[in-house]
Amino acid sequence: MDNKILFAERQRFKQIWLWLILLGVNGLFIFGLIKQVIFGYQFGDKPMSNVALIIVTILTFVLSFLFLNFRLDTNIKSDGIYVRLFPFQWTFKYYPWDKINQSFVTQYNAIGEFGGWGLRGLGKNKAFNISGDKGIQIVTQDGSKILIGTNKADEAMEVLKQLGHLTTT
Repeated sequence: MDNKILFAERQRFKQIWLWLILLGVNGLFIFGLIKQVIFGYQFGDKPMSNVALIIVTILTFVLSFLFLNFRLDTNIKSDGIYVRLFPFQWTFKYYPWDKINQSFVTQYNAIGEFGGWGLRGLGKNKAFNISGDKGIQIVTQDGSKILIGTNKADEAMEVLKQLGHLTTT
């Protein structure tokens, strides 16, 4: 059986508020680093040591780099659904059709239902989401619910329908 990718999506964090916060924090620490380490003026009322300031500045850049590289990859193939949230997952998590009871596209509230974005939930209920409010919901034979965020809801629904795995809710 041909197992080519029928649906593929790669999402990245694109919330402007997140990037403004990261840019602001990085800018603040760069300003402090320049002021204190290069020009010799203390940064703040209770300044940290130069070494600590350098370490914290590096850590803010590492955090920003990490967010820059976060991505949610989703593939639907004839044998099932594959998903990974990189860099937390280097390999795809595979959900074969014979282990899925239901699959459909739904609307959700990331903060209200899952407490935010990323890899959320423990045990039987999980969410892989980066942005938006639509997702591919799958319910496995053991009752687990997995939501995979998508910005291509109509395309995902069409592929699920073509494969005969679109469950009406």
